[in-house]
Amino acid sequence: MHNEKSALRTRLLSERRALPPEDRERAAEALAGHAGELAAEAATVAAYVSVGAEPGTRPLLDALRARGVRVLLPVLMADNDLDWAPYEGPRALAPAGRGLLEPVGGRLGPQAVTEAGLVLLPGLAVDRRGLRLGRGGGSYDRVLARLERAGARPVLAVLLYEHELLERVPAEPHDRPVDLALTPSGTHRLG
Repeated sequence: MHNEKSALRTRLLSERRALPPEDRERAAEALAGHAGELAAEAATVAAYVSVGAEPGTRPLLDALRARGVRVLLPVLMADNDLDWAPYEGPRALAPAGRGLLEPVGGRLGPQAVTEAGLVLLPGLAVDRRGLRLGRGGGSYDRVLARLERAGARPVLAVLLYEHELLERVPAEPHDRPVDLALTPSGTHRLG
């Protein structure tokens, strides 16, 4: 299982890096539109700042903030769990470990994610069952488990490029499904 996940991660990361910058920019704009429609009902959205060749979230973060949506961004803790802080604009982001950008504002605690009506998750792929392949650090597995324990039922959506919506990803017993995949072409219901 581990080798299968590792090989798939390597392939998907390579495919992302091969995407031309203009394709990435177009994808980011399209994703901002789709996520904005999803967020219409949510007062609070948990999101993340994309890095490298990930599907871009910058246009999305600014669009949500401009509409008065409270946006929470993750702050990676030493144990790979996530704390959360409010997004207060691109100037309020600072470089952090692993090439990440994190908000500089006050921390709200790991439980803050349970207040979100929509949680946008990073991932390398998701399958038709809603099972997500992340980078393997386990941070978002902890977030999904925390939401479940709290009885929180936000909409869970993974931001992907078209080719990352797969028929099947390797799964383990602790993997929890997500509701939607957002790709530049639109919103895909899963499960």
